Amino acid sequence: MAVLEAPHMPGRNDEHCGILWSVESRHESKTVREIVLSLLTTIARDDSELVLLFCSPQFQIAEIAAAVAEYGGTMPVVGCTTAGEITPHGYQHGTITGISLPKAHFSLSLQLFEQLAQFDLADGFSAARTLLTKHEAADFHASMPNAFAILLNDGLSMREEAIASAFGNALGHVPLVGGSAGISAVKNEPNMFLGGRVLTNSAVLMLVSTDLDFRVFQTQHFEALAQKLVITRADPSRRVVMQINAEPAAQEYARLLGLTRANLTPQVFALHPLVVRAGGRFYARSIQKVNDDDSLQFFCAIDEGIVLSIARSGDLVADLEAVFSKLRDDLGSVQATIGFDCILRYLEMEQGDMLADVSRLHDLNNVVGFNTYGEQFGTMHMSQTFTGIAFGGPK
Repeated sequence: MAVLEAPHMPGRNDEHCGILWSVESRHESKTVREIVLSLLTTIARDDSELVLLFCSPQFQIAEIAAAVAEYGGTMPVVGCTTAGEITPHGYQHGTITGISLPKAHFSLSLQLFEQLAQFDLADGFSAARTLLTKHEAADFHASMPNAFAILLNDGLSMREEAIASAFGNALGHVPLVGGSAGISAVKNEPNMFLGGRVLTNSAVLMLVSTDLDFRVFQTQHFEALAQKLVITRADPSRRVVMQINAEPAAQEYARLLGLTRANLTPQVFALHPLVVRAGGRFYARSIQKVNDDDSLQFFCAIDEGIVLSIARSGDLVADLEAVFSKLRDDLGSVQATIGFDCILRYLEMEQGDMLADVSRLHDLNNVVGFNTYGEQFGTMHMSQTFTGIAFGGPK
């Protein structure tokens, strides 16, 4: 099931739009500094308006940020760690992949939000609305009337629901897409940077105007089953569910699937998320892990009293083919796509031997992005979706 949203004035044109992307792999003969400088030399030019870097947690964020500062330039460089990289060569691990948007077709307004543990909905709404007002009053607005927003979040802050709600409502007609960064469980390190500055507990909101035709999209491939369950005890602030149907959460979830608690693995979670119905559509509330006390840790906020359904997986590849087919029908051709793909989707692809097919689709549609710990679309934070923005030619 897919949702595609268009800017206010749809159009078609196959002209090349000058977006650049590339990837650099970890290599014993190269330092992190050399890898980052090589990548930026390829994609970051004097005429770049914005550069995004998606970085394997095998690299030290501080070293990446230091290399970005050394490279210099006037364009903002924003980056985060990944659970896997979507590169020009398909899914990869242990790489840094990047994409740059040229000034000729894009104009950027950017705001950094720090100390997300204290994020206030009203203040976030006001800040995003102010950013939008200034952005639309700028000189470039007449020639680039259509805008979208990209949001990168610290996924460890567990504040994505509040952030997406505040920003999505404030931006109104401007579509918002984004993804949550995480870090390796072995490392207790920051997971984002802006220029040469390492960020913790932060979010970066990028408001971008363009004269290119584009579509924002979100898709998932699950079918809700008839059997319902109720969250009877939870701690929403920690995204932990202790009881389902008044039983220990992990044991009850396993029972409903015809499994035992010992059978619960990330692959099971990937194939059988819980889904909630909102606005006539189902949204995944995906499980991250089983805790020692038989509670379930979720990727999204979950509250007591919510009625959920267990879902089963549909045809992921066919769903993705349909999404890209519709994008090409709308845009004429897809010049580039910035994509945010949930880590649980990757696990399902890996288990189902689908990585080659999906990588082929990404290659055909010029997808650059990363595997996330959660995706944002409009006012919603969700998981187990593929979300992004696809660009066509100039209007």
